[in-house]
Amino acid sequence: MHSILKEIGFVGIVPVIALEKAEDAEPLAQSLVEGGLPCAEVTFRTAAAKESIERMAKAYPDMLLGAGTVLKVDQVKTAMESGAKFIVSPGLNPKVVEYCLAKNIPITPGVTTPSEIEVALGFGLEVVKFFPAEASGGLDFLKAISSPYRNIKFIPTGGINEKNLLSYLKFDRIHACGGSWMVKPDLIFSRKFDEIRRLTMAAVHLMLGFDLRHVGINSAGEAEAAKMADQLQNIFGLPVTDGYGSLFVGTQFEILQKPSRGTKGHIAIATNSIERAIAHLGRRQIGIRPETKQEKDGILQTVYLDLEVGGFAFRLVQA
Repeated sequence: MHSILKEIGFVGIVPVIALEKAEDAEPLAQSLVEGGLPCAEVTFRTAAAKESIERMAKAYPDMLLGAGTVLKVDQVKTAMESGAKFIVSPGLNPKVVEYCLAKNIPITPGVTTPSEIEVALGFGLEVVKFFPAEASGGLDFLKAISSPYRNIKFIPTGGINEKNLLSYLKFDRIHACGGSWMVKPDLIFSRKFDEIRRLTMAAVHLMLGFDLRHVGINSAGEAEAAKMADQLQNIFGLPVTDGYGSLFVGTQFEILQKPSRGTKGHIAIATNSIERAIAHLGRRQIGIRPETKQEKDGILQTVYLDLEVGGFAFRLVQA
């Protein structure tokens, strides 16, 4: 898979934008980046698309910037010359796909039928756009038509919003989702970039779903761990169960029977997508401790962040 498409998968949400005025491009890009989505599909539905891409690419060269609603090869050329890094089309135009593949340009053409998926597979594509997603039957329809094709992933776009985002992302064939609810035209027209930033942050938090799993508390040994567990059990009436080198009090507390990571212990945070969470935190200069990775069937389940706050280390857990 092309590296740009891999990065889009880690971002998880592709804001789909129609800009009427190129002067709105930079502040809009700033709102998306600061909100946690350094990604955008600028549609070629307006005359301002070319200049908007140019401005965004210049201001934020590391942004995953794509051109959408690309219908012709000439538009591909214009988009790439303007600074776009990937191409999105509403349908599967063989000429556009062939040109992009010949030039090693990442492209996600739109599909809605098994026949179109097979054409995409014939081109060797690994990611396609499912468009218009909700109008074509939504997630249930996508599950039905995609079941015979295991070697391709989808970016559903069209009708995706904060109400159905998670249901799409939970399907393992979804690479990312395209949406415009955080960049609605009226918000851009009114230059409500603070609101766009807020909605973008809310979308990221919804996608990642950070949630407290438990608090881990270090002890000096088994005797102290047992005493601490008894105290918590008496206070909160929670059951005590054995873990691996620890005692759990309910699901809320883990008492480590010997000192572990963190000066005082650790805080376990569950997330809907540990891989996307790592990428998101990495963009905020928060790394991980690779030696703490734990996998199951080749899928990452838990890892510690390279971070300590108030004496506590932080552990990410796949929900």
